[in-house]
Amino acid sequence: MSDNEQSVYAKRVKTIHYGSLEESDRWHVERKDNDTDGSGKTDYSQLTTADYMTLDEDVAKEKAALLEEFERRKKARLIHVSTDDGEVKSALRKLNEPICYFGEGPADRRLRLKELLSAYVQNEQNRFPILQLGEKGLPAAKPAKEEEKPKNQQKETNESTWYHEGPESLRVARFWIANYSLSRSKKRLEEASEKVRQHSATKAGRMVELQKHIQQLAPQCSQVGDTRPITGCSINEDSTLLLTCSLSSLCKVWSVPDCTLKQTLRGHKFNVSDVAFRPGVANDSKSEVAMASCSFDGSVKLWSYDSEESIADINGHVPHRVAKLAFHPSGRFLGTACYDASWRLWDLEQKQEVLHQEGHTKAVHCIAFQVDGSVCVTGGLDGFGRVWDLRTGRCIMFLEGHLSAIYGVDFSPNGYHIASGSQDNSCKIWDLRRRQMVYTIPAHTNLISDVKYQKNGGNFLVTSSYDKTAKIWSDKTWQPLKTLSGHDGRLVGIDISHDSQYIVTASYDRTFKLWAWD
Repeated sequence: MSDNEQSVYAKRVKTIHYGSLEESDRWHVERKDNDTDGSGKTDYSQLTTADYMTLDEDVAKEKAALLEEFERRKKARLIHVSTDDGEVKSALRKLNEPICYFGEGPADRRLRLKELLSAYVQNEQNRFPILQLGEKGLPAAKPAKEEEKPKNQQKETNESTWYHEGPESLRVARFWIANYSLSRSKKRLEEASEKVRQHSATKAGRMVELQKHIQQLAPQCSQVGDTRPITGCSINEDSTLLLTCSLSSLCKVWSVPDCTLKQTLRGHKFNVSDVAFRPGVANDSKSEVAMASCSFDGSVKLWSYDSEESIADINGHVPHRVAKLAFHPSGRFLGTACYDASWRLWDLEQKQEVLHQEGHTKAVHCIAFQVDGSVCVTGGLDGFGRVWDLRTGRCIMFLEGHLSAIYGVDFSPNGYHIASGSQDNSCKIWDLRRRQMVYTIPAHTNLISDVKYQKNGGNFLVTSSYDKTAKIWSDKTWQPLKTLSGHDGRLVGIDISHDSQYIVTASYDRTFKLWAWD
């Protein structure tokens, strides 16, 4: 046929059906039974509307079965089964199933147990909607009828609790912290309201002046602190004393700003990892706890200004390393971060441990308290941080976002911003009110060892890193304001004086540097 010839199309005759379709449906069913050939297949080319309706019903049933199978597999994934092969076999035995098939390995056996449990739950939930799985993945006992249960058993079930009561000292500490933090939070909110009412031009002028001061920062003193690397540093409340520690097991007290040695604290038998000044203690006080230090061997020592020997020892962490410690803003409590995947709270007035808190999957490396004293934040080598309410003991925020271990955390004076420095070279800012991360600062080219907020305003943040530098960042825009360089080794610790006049950096080059405005 040529392209010029017109194609003739056969017009399909429209068929109109009258009356009931019962006879037609019966005829189609009989023809479907008779038209199957030896292969069991049916000629679908002659199917009518009724036949298609039958196929749709079959497809719907197949879809429903497929969805049911997907749901069962989903439930199987959510079931927790022990990785111990012995416990898996014991669970199979309790279900009256073979504990082993030919050629079946531990992983296959564990998967089979999950499948059995998911099928069991699916079959039994219609009859027992409250059916649950026990701790080891085994089905809980079927609930008996209410009238068959003894009254005593019902009472015990209703009164069961998932927690255990703490000591009386913990109750006393929590009530005291609640009363202390309420007054401080009220004062902080009043100050925040006053700042909001200030004119924007006034606030902008103060920020410009602060940035000019930061640009003028210069090293005022560089001092060899020990014969071995410096591991930590801290400045007291009136900015007159500096406390350092090192791998030589010594802690030293220096005057500020001339950096002359005033006191050497001897007592640790191993590397000292961190030090801290106790707030609210005068420099001329005697026989009073004024400083604290922690060591790699798990020992924590308390020091006074009038003695070179410790006045009290805390040995509850041995043999696990205590990486960082921090005093509560009240000075009554001491928080310690331990490598046994827990942190602890010590009451210096009751002279005992009031809280041993777990929650991290790996070692806890750092801890910091909020300015009100109501909550604290911890960071661990598992790459996660947690915010804890000291009045209730609950974890109220989970810091998830870092790709590696967290080595430094700190609270902003505003009470709701948290900074965390990690091994992934980044510093993240978190908002406690929104309970989420608000900004990520790609701060350094190596891991961040510590972070510190400005204590009397929170207008800037300082980070120290293993890239041998410390950097200052603005609070709202998180732009770099100044880079403090000059150390020959990695930086492991920083601190800012309460009057914002000094910044101290401690390094593995055995020196510490005191930075001040020109």
